[in-house]
Amino acid sequence: MIPEIFIRDFDYELPNDRIAQTALEPRDASKLLVYQDQVISDQQFHQLPDLLKDGMGLFYNDAKVIPARIFAKNEHNAHIEIFLLKPFQTEYFKALNSTQNCQWECLVGHKKKWKEDSILDLELTINNQNVKLQFSWVDRVKNTVQINWENAQFRFIELLTTIGEIPLPPYIKRVADQNDSTRYQTVYSNTEGSVAAPTAGLHFTEAVMQNIVKKNYTMTPLTLHVSAGTFLPVSVDKAEEHPMHEEYFSISLDALHKLRNTNYPIAVGTTTVRVLESLHWCAVKIKSNLENPFVIDKLDPYTLSDVISNKEEAIQILISYLNSKNLIEIGGVTSIMIMPSYEFKFIKGLITNFHQPKSTLLLLIAAFTNGHWKAIYQHALNNNYRFLSYGDSSLLLR
Repeated sequence: MIPEIFIRDFDYELPNDRIAQTALEPRDASKLLVYQDQVISDQQFHQLPDLLKDGMGLFYNDAKVIPARIFAKNEHNAHIEIFLLKPFQTEYFKALNSTQNCQWECLVGHKKKWKEDSILDLELTINNQNVKLQFSWVDRVKNTVQINWENAQFRFIELLTTIGEIPLPPYIKRVADQNDSTRYQTVYSNTEGSVAAPTAGLHFTEAVMQNIVKKNYTMTPLTLHVSAGTFLPVSVDKAEEHPMHEEYFSISLDALHKLRNTNYPIAVGTTTVRVLESLHWCAVKIKSNLENPFVIDKLDPYTLSDVISNKEEAIQILISYLNSKNLIEIGGVTSIMIMPSYEFKFIKGLITNFHQPKSTLLLLIAAFTNGHWKAIYQHALNNNYRFLSYGDSSLLLR
């Protein structure tokens, strides 16, 4: 049953001076709000390993942000911004490692200045060689762009690293600098494709991770390529009418085994929550013999009949499916919308930053904390926590 949730009920006053414009150094110097059983305490992130308990294990998103903002000029020298969103009809790995050409779905700034039959040229020097890229429309209505270059020895990701800029969130009111190319990545970032960072992970340092492992807690990677849709403002009042963004995810067979053997899974970030909770509905679709089991729509959790009794059954269905297909990982797409009334299937703990008012991420936090988000956020505001992507962190435990 689809819950009737009104976005206006998830608003709060966020002063501009509480939105972090730069990242703290070192990473683990950020504050850490700890919440459990309606009790709040204030810690620092470097203390995280000492706050974990028996049976806990961390799952994190290893997505790596690509420099997705490209600036070109038309024949009249007018600036045009091409913001890469996702590859068109292919996988991220193939698109980023392509040679000579690729196609992307984009956001285009100053689109009116880029005519249908016009080609944008952009020249760069890489490894002492000159390379010319050409941008042309595949579909101007759907914002699909073709990118060509003649020098086949260069992969697209190599060219993009030279010409592109890291796409900071719109609420960071400054131009990205060299520091952002490192600081807007997690220390464990590995799989290229995201256009936004999984920011809950920005607080981790090598030392924090080593201390977690030394205390015999597991840290398990998965991937969700964060899309620009994560910043899309909610412009409707009824949550179910919001067009949720679609994001590609993958998780290995080994990670599924780790999930099965972890009594108290903690998700590092809402992106990890979206992957792990989507897995349950993938298993539901497999057991129910539904089409496209690894494509999860925003309202599937509220419209599908839940035919699975527990976590172990869901994971076994997924593992058996992979074994039957001789696969070592799940690759899928999720638009899952998690909002109050949602019953969490896997996640018992969540490490996350503080999110924008009236956002789908705040709906997820409200669902996870059983509606106690207001007290948590008011405490953070009263105690000078920094908000949003470069802000402070929280550890929410059920």
